[in-house]
Amino acid sequence: MPNLLSMNNLENDTIMSLLKRAGEFQQGKRAPIDGTVVNLFFEPSTRTKMSFEMAEHHMGLAVLPFETAFSSILKGETLYDTVKTMEAIGVGAVIIRHEEEEYYQQLEGCDVAIINGGDGSGQHPTQSLLDLMTIYQEFGRIEGIHITIVGDIAHSRVAKSNAAALKQLGAKVSFVCPADWSGEYESSEHLDDFIETTDVVMMLRVQHERHAVSALFSKENYHEQYGLTIEREKKMKDGAIIMHPAPINRGVEIADCLVECERSRIFKQMANGVFIRMAVLEYALKGRD
Repeated sequence: MPNLLSMNNLENDTIMSLLKRAGEFQQGKRAPIDGTVVNLFFEPSTRTKMSFEMAEHHMGLAVLPFETAFSSILKGETLYDTVKTMEAIGVGAVIIRHEEEEYYQQLEGCDVAIINGGDGSGQHPTQSLLDLMTIYQEFGRIEGIHITIVGDIAHSRVAKSNAAALKQLGAKVSFVCPADWSGEYESSEHLDDFIETTDVVMMLRVQHERHAVSALFSKENYHEQYGLTIEREKKMKDGAIIMHPAPINRGVEIADCLVECERSRIFKQMANGVFIRMAVLEYALKGRD
């Protein structure tokens, strides 16, 4: 059973196969799987957790409930032992969100499919896949599309996952953020330099919980300097779209009225998340690629 840990180790053929399969599920195809899964979420989540649960429902999977507050984690049990316990009782796949980057390195030796639901500031492969699905549906291709990712790049597992996959698939990727938020990526501080030529403006949430935000980046200042304002949206090229992985800080990363504007694909991304996660569950449990 293959794992899905990072976009860095997915080949293009596998990515496109998953997008195609998700599209089939979106068109109404159903392919129930016998099996049991468990969602181990050690960080808060709405979209990822709930869309996995919806995907599991559509796939006919049995889902074991798991609550961190009532688990042996509080007694000092390691993540490895928790996953080995799931394996021992017959679980076929575990979906894990964890605050530790590359937590999955400690799970070598576990004979259960591991699906990464987000690891700290590391990777978020299913979010990247649903973003790729949304872009592919919009433009019919990924190669040659210009995506500008705006925000907290250094702390964003979404940015890192998408940067790897988009470049690998031949897209042009630009980054816009405050200078000390760029991490390992070359970036600009001026969204206005890209707003008229980019095909996709992908806004990222300001992750207050991962670092201290200085007074310089008050909501108003951040929105004016780096946010997708109403004025900037008006300069976007014909056919360009707006994306955001959510949750959204309305009036910070993006003007409130743009969240559901004609260009926005934010809620389409969420809908696509169910179909991508159906495809990923099938891939992990049946080895489809």
